[in-house]
Amino acid sequence: MNRISRFLFRSLAYSVLGLGLLLGVTSCATTARVGVTSDFDHSVNFRAYRTWAWYPQQRNDTEGGPAQGYESFLDRRIRKAVEQQLGLKGMTMVEASATPDVYVAYSARVEDKQRTNVNPAGPYGYPYYGYGYGYGSLYNRGYTTEYKAGTLILDFVDATRKELSWRGQGQAQVDNQTISEVEVQRIVTSILDNYPPQDGQPTRSQAVR
Repeated sequence: MNRISRFLFRSLAYSVLGLGLLLGVTSCATTARVGVTSDFDHSVNFRAYRTWAWYPQQRNDTEGGPAQGYESFLDRRIRKAVEQQLGLKGMTMVEASATPDVYVAYSARVEDKQRTNVNPAGPYGYPYYGYGYGYGSLYNRGYTTEYKAGTLILDFVDATRKELSWRGQGQAQVDNQTISEVEVQRIVTSILDNYPPQDGQPTRSQAVR
């Protein structure tokens, strides 16, 4: 195999590899890691929280609708996921008028974001230099990718003191302008993995799948 044939074969192989990696990135948006943070009032005895209700003054839904007599699809997904996860933790959901131990409120948004990558590889994960053709300087400058980030915040408000006792936040790359049911379930589960906090536990920040 002469030099020209070797170059053409190698270029074709890297092109196929790059396409495969690109398709992999596209198909894995819904399995991207969830960035999770949480903070809490260290004076609260979270073991005393056994009943909960949705915060009664949350009027607007997460997609900007009036939330008067109905809920958006995203609100419905969030409520379903939270109710399921708190039930698994042994907490009982009651009506707000029943004076629960804690109220739960939430907010969600989807934002357009950019990620800057600086490395000697191109956007498809393979280098464009090393063969004597001088393409390296172009891609060593880095490249920017655009993506949508879905953020969900869960607040636990002490029903007696009317003060925030715990906050969890999760953010993940999503596929659309809203957050799908699968993505909501994954984000809510990741956030509530940090609840209840342990005694002496510091503020937590982690990335989970």
